[in-house]
Amino acid sequence: MSAGDPGTAALPFIRPLLVRARRAQDVPIGPPPLADPATLPHLDPHQAPWPGGEVTSGGVTLHVRETPGPQDTPAVYVHGLSGSATNWTDLAALLSTRAAGTAVDLPGFGHSRPLASRDYSPAGHADALLCFLAGRGRPVHLLGNSFGGAVALAVAARRPELVRTLTLVSPAMPDLRPHPHRVSDPKLLLALLPLIGKRARAELAAMDPRTRAEQVVRLCFGDPTLVPEHRMAEAAAEYAARARLAWAQEAAERTGKAMVAGWLRGESLWSVAARVQAPTLVVWGERDRLVAPRLARRTAAALRRSRLLVLPGVGHVAQIEAPQTVARAVAGMWDAVGAGTWEEPG
Repeated sequence: MSAGDPGTAALPFIRPLLVRARRAQDVPIGPPPLADPATLPHLDPHQAPWPGGEVTSGGVTLHVRETPGPQDTPAVYVHGLSGSATNWTDLAALLSTRAAGTAVDLPGFGHSRPLASRDYSPAGHADALLCFLAGRGRPVHLLGNSFGGAVALAVAARRPELVRTLTLVSPAMPDLRPHPHRVSDPKLLLALLPLIGKRARAELAAMDPRTRAEQVVRLCFGDPTLVPEHRMAEAAAEYAARARLAWAQEAAERTGKAMVAGWLRGESLWSVAARVQAPTLVVWGERDRLVAPRLARRTAAALRRSRLLVLPGVGHVAQIEAPQTVARAVAGMWDAVGAGTWEEPG
């Protein structure tokens, strides 16, 4: 490399970034305190999805599912890409003795209608959730999984007064590994391409809902055999219902494209994480095939008040696959924050 090479000229600026990255990996991160399981309600494996309906707040209308519970500091749950509020059924039930819950369907997902702007970028989703929370006028315990974790991260960074605590379950941090096993169906990759993508999109739209549900479970769960038949049937019914919504396919495709495009443009969630002030619990499954588990420690290190819980044998949706363990960690954080002990060494 010559002296005039732009790479050489950039080294003085790159080295400090590399040093900071290495230091972040060395930050000691304690495990979270776990609440006594006796303080949590019994998990009903046949719990039906919580009642849902449209709610308008802060000028934004979303479909939400609400869990009854104490109103002091409510919990708000945010699903991942192509997910919905039903992704939080079991965890919301386990935490219901500590906080009332509101699981949102992001614009264009679940039963939520798209925004008039049709803005499916991460920033657009974050704007919608931020306005919705601001309209309610009080801080919340904010929980997000996958893409919902990235949205929750942005909200916590931009409006710290709205977020009492933050829980991130396998948040969609930038991860550009080109591996087909990271999608439930290879046709999803083809669908992103011009011209030839049209056929792939048509085939995906025509797919049997049960087959689609089974594909997603195989991708997202560390152990797909753990999913009971009634939950698989619920998922298939939900996919069938979404297929009848005119905006569903557009919302999923445009949100996914916008998320990856943001990574390619260098819109770094790492710098967003560094601005978060709320006590944060990071949860990751060791068998996560969608967002690499190697990012777990880096994510926790980027958050100044974080603890990290890594779950062996668990995949991308720990709140569904291991709800009792996740509930103990979340409840443990809430209890510790309330007692002023979250900052103490683990």
